Amino acid sequence: MDRRLEQLKQEYSQVPIPEELDFVVREALNQTRRRKPVFRKYMAGVGAAAIVLVAGINMSPALAQPLSEVPVVGSIVKVLTFREYKIDNGTTQANIQVPAITNLENKTLEQTLNNKYLEESKKLYDDFIVEMNELKQKGGGHMGVDSGYVVKTDTDRILAVGRYVVNTVGSSSTTFKYDTIDKENQVLLTLPGLFRDDQYINLISETIKEQMREQMKADPQKIYWVEGTGNEMPESNFKAIAPDQSFYINKDGKLVIVFDKYEVAPGYMGVVEFTILTSALADVLVSNEYIK
Repeated sequence: MDRRLEQLKQEYSQVPIPEELDFVVREALNQTRRRKPVFRKYMAGVGAAAIVLVAGINMSPALAQPLSEVPVVGSIVKVLTFREYKIDNGTTQANIQVPAITNLENKTLEQTLNNKYLEESKKLYDDFIVEMNELKQKGGGHMGVDSGYVVKTDTDRILAVGRYVVNTVGSSSTTFKYDTIDKENQVLLTLPGLFRDDQYINLISETIKEQMREQMKADPQKIYWVEGTGNEMPESNFKAIAPDQSFYINKDGKLVIVFDKYEVAPGYMGVVEFTILTSALADVLVSNEYIK
């Protein structure tokens, strides 16, 4: 493990951060194509006592189940906690875990994702320090940030890693970002790359609207901002997913669309997910390689 830690640290320090992840994904795809054919469209001031910076790779049993139990060809892909940023001085708390993916054969993709996670977390930490000092100058108050990751899907073929951020200043907000990786072909999947054309946007959006209405009929405690429910909010009503809407593929090979807290529903609903029936997408899928 110590040898792997040193290797990973070297990779972080030596590999530059690309300006656009898409560029690296394209490069990763080119490497993959040389190994085996794949579907082209798929690839697409704080005191020292208050701050604790824990560097190193530590297993996170609560949030990141290691993938060591999954049999895969070649090295076993794992998700590890590479670094943690911690602050706790009473009224302000920060707990930021930085994930790292290891043992991908496609080192370009592995290093790019890991550098992205590190840069996102470092920025989150730096921004928190600035806001904390500004709050202190105004007389103080309560604020916090909690950031980490979850492994949503871990199969022989698919690895889906979600990174979340919970900000607490007065009320709380929660965001989720997902990366879905084809471990066999060693590429990052994108939502547009799963479909033949942009018809998927309308098909998925209409399916979600139907699910929203059905859920609200079945459970009065559930509220979504969508037309035809009596809870219309013209400026906030859900109209359509973004072309690159947050998503992952679950263990059953189903597409799951994810919305952040407050994005399509009141805050008490939290982060909401909708599993899309494959039959609704059959005519626009590139293939059933991933969505089954």
